[in-house]
Amino acid sequence: MNKLLCMRFTACVVLFVLGVPALVAQAPKPRVFLIDASALAHEKQHPNADLLKLVRKDADAALQTPPLTITVKTKTPPSGDKHDYMSMARYWWPNPDTKDHLPYVRHDGLSNPEIKGITDHELLDRVAGSSRALALGWYLTGDERYAAHATLLLRTFFLDKATAMNPNLEFAQYVAGVNTGRGTGVLDARGLSIAVDAVGMLAGSKSWTPEDQAALQHWFGEYYTWLTTSTNGKEEAAAANNHGSWYAVQAASIAMFLGKTDDAQKIAERLRDQRIPSQFDAQGMQKYELVRTNSFSYSAFNLDALTNLAAIVAPTGIDLYKPVKPGTPGILTGVDALLPYDAQHPWPHDQISKGKEDSLCPALIRTAAHTQDAKYTEAERRFDCKQTAVTLLESPNAPTN
Repeated sequence: MNKLLCMRFTACVVLFVLGVPALVAQAPKPRVFLIDASALAHEKQHPNADLLKLVRKDADAALQTPPLTITVKTKTPPSGDKHDYMSMARYWWPNPDTKDHLPYVRHDGLSNPEIKGITDHELLDRVAGSSRALALGWYLTGDERYAAHATLLLRTFFLDKATAMNPNLEFAQYVAGVNTGRGTGVLDARGLSIAVDAVGMLAGSKSWTPEDQAALQHWFGEYYTWLTTSTNGKEEAAAANNHGSWYAVQAASIAMFLGKTDDAQKIAERLRDQRIPSQFDAQGMQKYELVRTNSFSYSAFNLDALTNLAAIVAPTGIDLYKPVKPGTPGILTGVDALLPYDAQHPWPHDQISKGKEDSLCPALIRTAAHTQDAKYTEAERRFDCKQTAVTLLESPNAPTN
C-alpha cells in the first residue's frame, strides 16, 4: 500500500512539473463589469509582456495621486455639509440682462469657466481612474504597493468619516438662480462604475480588508437607494437622451456590485425594449443628440454609454448589440451612422467643437471586439483610436496599434 501511495505521489509531482493543463488551477474571475473578467483572469495566468508594461506605467503614475476629498471645496452646499457633492451646470452663464446676473442662462456647448471653482466632479473622476489603474496593477503584478495606495484613495473618498462623500448627488449641476441641483447632475458620477471595477480587482489583497468591502458595499447600497428613489435620480432615469443611458450604466453597475442581478437585468431590458429603439432612426442617427451644438460628440457619447452597459449586463445573458426585433435600429446602426465622418469627411450637422472625431473610439473599440467585423477594425485606424491597458481588457479581441 505504501509503495502504491508513493507511486501515485511521484506521478502527481511529475505531472505538476510537466504542467499538465488539467492540474493547473484556473485564476478566479474578479467581480468586474466594465473590464472583461475572463480576459483579466487569463492575463493573470498567462501574462502578456506588452500589456503588463502598460499596466505598470498607469499604476506607477497613479501612485502619485494624493488622497482626495470633496470636503476641501470653498463653497458650501445648501445643506451646510461639505461632505455633500456639489457642482455647477456646465453650459449655464451669468444673465447679461439682469443686475445680479440671475437667473443664469443656457449656452449649449460653451463651458462656463466658473465650474472649475468647485472640483468635486474632477476629484471623483481622479479617484475612480487612479484606483482602477492601481487595482489593475496589483491584480496583474501582485505588487502590494498598488493595492495599498488604491485602498488609501478609496477609504479617503468614500469611507473615512472626516473626508467621505455623502452617498447622494442632491446638489449636482445646480443652475444659479434656478435650483440647488437637478437630475442631469447624476451624469457627474458616471465614474462610480469605474470605482466598482477597482474594488473587484482588489479582492484578495492584504490592504483591502473584509471591513473595507463591507463598508463600501454599505455606501453603494445607500447611494443606490438615493439613485433609484430620489427626485433627481428618477428624473435622470427618465431622460430620453444620453443622460438616461449613462444613468443606466451607473444603476446597472452598482446593482451588479450589490448582487442585485435582477435589477440590472430589468434596467437592460428597459433600455433594449424602449430606450434604444426611441433614440435611433432607421439610418442610425440619434434625434436627441442631433439637437445639440456638438451633435457628433454627443452621439458618440451616448454610444459610449450603451456599449459600456452592454458589457455590464452581458453576464445576465442580455446582448444589447442585438436589437429588440430584427431590423430595428440599435447600437450597431448608430455606430455605422457615424463611421463615414472621420477627420477627412466633415460631419454634416452642428459640431462647434472641432477635432472630436476620436470621441467615437470608446464605442468603436468595443464594437470591433464584440462583432469581430473588419469594417470596425479598419475604422479604428481611420479614427486614430489609441489602445490602453483598460481598452484592451474591456475588449480583449481588439487589435493593438
